[in-house]
Amino acid sequence: MRTVVTGGAGFVGSHLCERFLADGHEVICVDNLLTGSRKNLEAIADHPQFSFLEHDISEPIHIDGPIDNILHFASPASPADYLAHPIPTLKVGSLGTHNALGLAKLKNARFLLASTSEVYGDPEVHPQREDYWGHVNPVGPRGCYDEAKRFAEAITMAYCRFHAVRTRIVRIFNTYGPRMRLNDGRVLPAFMSQILRNEPMSIFGQGLQTRSFCYVDDLVEGIVRLLYTDYSEPVNIGNPSEITVLELAREIQAMVPESTSILAFHDLPQDDPKRRRPDITRARQLLGWTPKVERADGLLRTLAYFRQIS
Repeated sequence: MRTVVTGGAGFVGSHLCERFLADGHEVICVDNLLTGSRKNLEAIADHPQFSFLEHDISEPIHIDGPIDNILHFASPASPADYLAHPIPTLKVGSLGTHNALGLAKLKNARFLLASTSEVYGDPEVHPQREDYWGHVNPVGPRGCYDEAKRFAEAITMAYCRFHAVRTRIVRIFNTYGPRMRLNDGRVLPAFMSQILRNEPMSIFGQGLQTRSFCYVDDLVEGIVRLLYTDYSEPVNIGNPSEITVLELAREIQAMVPESTSILAFHDLPQDDPKRRRPDITRARQLLGWTPKVERADGLLRTLAYFRQIS
């Protein structure tokens, strides 16, 4: 097998590169390093079956030789990143997805799109099922990411229906684990970086908005299983264990009792989703997949990583 991972130097992408190498694939990582890092690839950089191509997938791409699988994970994914880079975010979701699909069509490769729970916006249906069309503000500050991913899903389905490309779509819910950036702006690394530095832990609103956190190893397993199905409709992959942001802060505080961090409350950002929890019925039935890593265990593993790099 020869597998291409766009965004392969990112948090999730680098874990996918490792997984496919472990499964015996030749892996080609394509990344422009806008938000990814070569440090994420240090463990596999010298692997004989691994190669790195520094390239912006929003620009046309050619790769010699056969390709069996293309996993399109290139995109800024945290609010801090896509608010800082709104136009590259829109371009990689549109032009980048178009280019990656064109390569899949040319090489007759399987194609898997990394979509997101953000396609549901601030949901009016709970938990979120794949047949829910979402409640999204296209002109708000988060619209650059939400609509880029919604367009990416639309063009992926068009290539499936019109060109018979073997496409898959994974809607990824909040994922965490080693190789997240401490400063990427997402709630979990923000809390951990703040508590390790004895800084106030930033709570937006009253902290009653909910999230559902899936450990990266579980996510990767679900993605790999989805890749090898013949199912083209979107599939939620995430952990349905729902927790408020305030409860998460308390759990992390309990893990670092020596910290002097206090909770600091701030205004809620515009269009911040109030509830987020996946309905994973489709993943259970189609893939035989459920998350295995308990949050307490996953948080300890992630905290140990952040202690190393902080």
